[in-house]
Amino acid sequence: MQKIYVKPKDCWMNDPNGFIYFKGLYHLFYQCFPYAPQWGRMHWRHVVSKDLVSWENQGIALYPSKTDDRSGCFSGTAVENDGKMQLYFTGVNYLVENPENINHCVDEQFVSAQLMITSENGFDFDNIGDKKTVLPVIHDAKTGDARHTRDPKVWKNGDRWYMMLGSTIEDKQGRLLFFTSKDGESWKYKNSVTKEKFGWMWECPDYFEVDGKQIVIFSPMGFLKDGKADDAQAVCMQVKFDEKTCQMELPDEYQLMDYGMDLYAPQSTLDEEGRRILTAWLRMPEPVDGKWQGMMCIPRVVEAKENHIYFRVHPNIQAAYTREISAPYEADESGYRVRFSLKDGEKVNIGGYIIYREGSRICTDRSSLYRKFTNHRVQFTTPELKEGFELEVYVNPNLIEVFVNDGEAVISNTVYDLGKEIETDVKMRIETLEK
Repeated sequence: MQKIYVKPKDCWMNDPNGFIYFKGLYHLFYQCFPYAPQWGRMHWRHVVSKDLVSWENQGIALYPSKTDDRSGCFSGTAVENDGKMQLYFTGVNYLVENPENINHCVDEQFVSAQLMITSENGFDFDNIGDKKTVLPVIHDAKTGDARHTRDPKVWKNGDRWYMMLGSTIEDKQGRLLFFTSKDGESWKYKNSVTKEKFGWMWECPDYFEVDGKQIVIFSPMGFLKDGKADDAQAVCMQVKFDEKTCQMELPDEYQLMDYGMDLYAPQSTLDEEGRRILTAWLRMPEPVDGKWQGMMCIPRVVEAKENHIYFRVHPNIQAAYTREISAPYEADESGYRVRFSLKDGEKVNIGGYIIYREGSRICTDRSSLYRKFTNHRVQFTTPELKEGFELEVYVNPNLIEVFVNDGEAVISNTVYDLGKEIETDVKMRIETLEK
């Protein structure tokens, strides 16, 4: 049983997949290479929760078993259809394997297809008998890329099914592809959308409506172009989307999903109350204690007001932190929450992680916790804030999430060797989980 944070015990983790509230439980799958804390041939591991607070591991749900996914079951989404859970995902087939490590290919010689698998109960998946290809490898370059077309977002509206995929134009410009279907199995290409100077490949797209706004999220690769690691980032924007034509208009304005630069590949669903929520992968440069690498952020509620998208802490998470403590060493093993406000020039040192205010921005610095990772960013800042400087900080030994003004901006950073003391003159409240 894991509390608050979903992370692997002894392997590699990346993108969240198949996030869905189904038959009274939250199901979350995630990319993993189950044999070592390193990227490799992808499987889907499965965890479930009644409340988004306590998570139970269900083991491996999807594994390579067909020609189209022999080299990995990559990212995708879940839908409920006629009381059953349907998972759509990208299967990858290496045309030339690396002879020294067959879990990698040579010179990107691979192809991708889209597959589907169905479960009656959300727990049992017949990888041998039930898995099927619903969208074969795309060989028409005018439609999409044979290699880099992946991560299906699937939804149904009325009697029509929709699939959105991330793709690229000649490895130079990212784009989204739209397909429609009458039955969820036979798909026809409908439309595409792109944007110049916005990364060469758009991964993990998501589309939904919230508060009367149409929102798209995706993760463009090669986005920052600053020479640092993790130049791919998750972005979101309010769009105009016509379901009849699958025409999407992308504006010039966008937001980073998170200003800590570690968060990637977010995926959303509806919670028990109908709120739009999401989680995402937090990238880590090396394994923790040589055992595991990567973890998920805490679930966030997505709201839109005027021209801004908010990412607020899910109320179930907020309600879990009820025991006040005087210092971090008294906290539950999952960590603790700190709440405070900052005046200009004030700072808080949480075990070597510095949070401070500089004018109308909140900034963080993890330099002392990231000394050996010289190609990674260590200082971060929010945009100029409009709603104040109230902070709600969730602290885990390997992840700190700073929510400013109830989700006006968020900075999430992975850390190593976090200390157990807080140094500050700022008045604050420290809380942890009940025993």
